Amino acid sequence: MASATDTTTTTTVDGRRPGWSLIGPGLVVAATGVGAADLVATLIAGSKYGYALLWTVVVGCVMKIVLVEGAGRYSLATGRTIYQGWSSLGRWTHWYFGPYIVVWGFVYGAAAMAGTGLPLHSLMPFMSVPAWGILSGLIGLVLVWWGHYALFEKVCAALVGTMFVTMVGAAVLTVPNLPELAKGLVPLIPDGALVNVLSVAGGVGGTITLAAYGYWLREKGWTTPGHMRVMRLDNGVAYLVTGIFVVSTLIVGAELLYSANIAIKTGDEGLLNLSDVLASRYGAWAGSVFLVGFWAAAMSSLVGVWNGVSMMFADFVGHVRGHGQDHPDSRLGGKWYRAYILWLTFPPMVMMFLGKPVYLILAYGVLGAFFMPFLSVTLLWILNTDRVPREWRNKLPSNIAMVLCAAAFIALAANELRKAVGGA
Repeated sequence: MASATDTTTTTTVDGRRPGWSLIGPGLVVAATGVGAADLVATLIAGSKYGYALLWTVVVGCVMKIVLVEGAGRYSLATGRTIYQGWSSLGRWTHWYFGPYIVVWGFVYGAAAMAGTGLPLHSLMPFMSVPAWGILSGLIGLVLVWWGHYALFEKVCAALVGTMFVTMVGAAVLTVPNLPELAKGLVPLIPDGALVNVLSVAGGVGGTITLAAYGYWLREKGWTTPGHMRVMRLDNGVAYLVTGIFVVSTLIVGAELLYSANIAIKTGDEGLLNLSDVLASRYGAWAGSVFLVGFWAAAMSSLVGVWNGVSMMFADFVGHVRGHGQDHPDSRLGGKWYRAYILWLTFPPMVMMFLGKPVYLILAYGVLGAFFMPFLSVTLLWILNTDRVPREWRNKLPSNIAMVLCAAAFIALAANELRKAVGGA
């Protein structure tokens, strides 16, 4: 959603025209945001309602394009990080974001490692799920520890390519019903499907990792308004790829599960169920190939979080301690960046063996439910004030889109809070 017309940025500041060779940070943020849980939510929607909720995938991608574009526009227009923008709204943002990123990191670390461990254990059962998960976490740590963005981007691109080819291939293998696929683009909510609508639309393409986009733009070297047009191209292409990937997931759910009335488990185990269905329908090779794609999706999320959210944490700590955004401790590869990588990797290993502490999971659910409304509302606030140069502030289309995003995520938050409190 472009909120300002810029006729001066046909080329970037280094003189190159924006093009396919420049695309990178958007694909990273999109790939990081599509994890195993999002795939299962989409599969379940397809297994329950066929193609009826296809339109929600499109809506989810558009909402994330709007929010990521807003975060990127703020960073390029001001030269500031998103956390500096939040901090300008008052100290209350510290009191929310600080506990959130600490609790979220601990619980997510365990979930991410378990998510990578499941498909690897199914493919190579000579090691347990926790052992494979821990190995994946350690590999993620090594890949991002030194803060080499170019290497990180290449790793993410390889993982995205693997998961994309695998899931789109599985969708093609099922021979999708194209007339029913087209009908699914008509916005309808089947009886009892509201929660699934919210889950699919809200889950396409990430939560906290959306806010990391500005940090990845900075590491890519896109740092001024002169990069605004290529940022928008990058963001749009990334979520087009994400949309195709998630639509493929829904096709697989509709064709393999809905038609045969097969139910799968919630959580990451649902993808193991699907690999079994693929293996029984098309042969063991199909199940194995899908497991590789499952691992790639889980690993891309793990590596992306180990890098992007660690940069956000370093910026947060540096800001609270009074350092500027260019202070070494506040940047990629600094001590607080590395401290958070360690926090994501080692303490969560305990949860993989000893179970999940109820109150920590409750705090994770409650704090996490508020993040997307927090991001939507604060972006609306920041991008309509003098915190941003006038030419880059929201115009009416962007404001309408962000208000709709905020409303949708507030509804999703209410549902998540109900589940979190009800499960306590």
